[in-house]
Amino acid sequence: MTTSVASSEARRVRRYHLALVGVAVLILLLSLARVIADAPELTSSGTFSAALLLAVPIGLAGLGGLWAERAGIVNIGLEGMMVLGTWFAGWAGYQWGATAALLAGLAGGAIGGLIHAIATVSFGVDHIISGVAINLLGPGVTRFLSEVLYAQGTAAGEKGAGITSSPTLSSEAPSVSLPLLSDGPDLLGKLENTHWFLLSDVAGILRGLTHDVNVLVILAVALIPLTFFLLWRTSFGLRLRSCGENPWAAESLGVNVYLTKYVATVISGALAGLGGVFLVFVTTKYVEGQTAGRGFIGLAAMIFGNWRPGGLAAGASLFGYADGLQLRSSQAVTGLLLFGALLLLIYTGREVRRRLAAGEPGVRQYTAAVAAVLAAVVLVWLWMTVDKLPNEFVFITPHVLTLLVLSAASQSLRAPQADGVRYRRGEQH
Repeated sequence: MTTSVASSEARRVRRYHLALVGVAVLILLLSLARVIADAPELTSSGTFSAALLLAVPIGLAGLGGLWAERAGIVNIGLEGMMVLGTWFAGWAGYQWGATAALLAGLAGGAIGGLIHAIATVSFGVDHIISGVAINLLGPGVTRFLSEVLYAQGTAAGEKGAGITSSPTLSSEAPSVSLPLLSDGPDLLGKLENTHWFLLSDVAGILRGLTHDVNVLVILAVALIPLTFFLLWRTSFGLRLRSCGENPWAAESLGVNVYLTKYVATVISGALAGLGGVFLVFVTTKYVEGQTAGRGFIGLAAMIFGNWRPGGLAAGASLFGYADGLQLRSSQAVTGLLLFGALLLLIYTGREVRRRLAAGEPGVRQYTAAVAAVLAAVVLVWLWMTVDKLPNEFVFITPHVLTLLVLSAASQSLRAPQADGVRYRRGEQH
């Protein structure tokens, strides 16, 4: 027993060290691509600040999906729950301020989660159908409420009011910076401006992540380890995950499966609503359509992360960085082509080495490696021949590279075994 515990702890430490090494390698490759491509925006503080703002709502939506799916509830209604969160946050925020917006947005998303739980858990509705219905219901309900409640504000000329938008928030959420390093003397900013290899890149990344950071960003980041602790280190989390793996076995051990699924799905909606609150804080008001599909992207980030908080955070960061980079500079996107080629080459070498070490020299494995090499060659050719990318190419390039990474990562994914399975107490499965 002691040997097993020690072995498990050693594996956890090894994974932690490997993650740190992976982050260091990524930063080194980014710095190398920045120097070769002469694209300072690849590691600038502005890019990473934008990436953080874009990644947070995606991460919160994905975190909501994680809670639901670990309990066996497929939640593709995250987008509709985010929409409800944005509307309620905008409605409460212009009247009572940022704190009220936060609470109302959580409540709005939780209502969406409760509706999904009633449909799927109590009435046994197909999870996909229920999720699609919520995605349609969210925008419809919020448009109706806007027409009813904001029409008077439009007629009275209230600031920011309109049928498709709320008045501006009466107070904004505070932002913080690291003293000395990211504010005041701003030592990280000065080091970033030197453009030294690696050192200035690390400084730019750290400054982007610590300068003028909204408090909701800090809350969102804290929710990642908190979710891991609750789901993987507590008895409550064990019961919840057992409902997603085998609810009938959980039932036989005394777990109230219905209640657990309800709790997980309501929390899922609340987290998606919190992502909507963040969007309202960024724009200082509710605007119709401001979620722009981030609920669906959050679902993709959760799957990319293999239904685990750490992987989800990596997936959300990848999407956020890709979007943030395209907003900053087309030259930086050109540099991203080189960065993508380097990543593909490293992935190819790693896969070939792993397959050979495992004694699996199959055609399928080598086909994937050859495809990765060809993709890297194409990316290098594009980087060398395209001086300035057309706007359409700038828009799609980060997403194509993201899809390539997702495709590479999807080979080792494992969803909860009973995810999406209709559960009825006492039935034999």
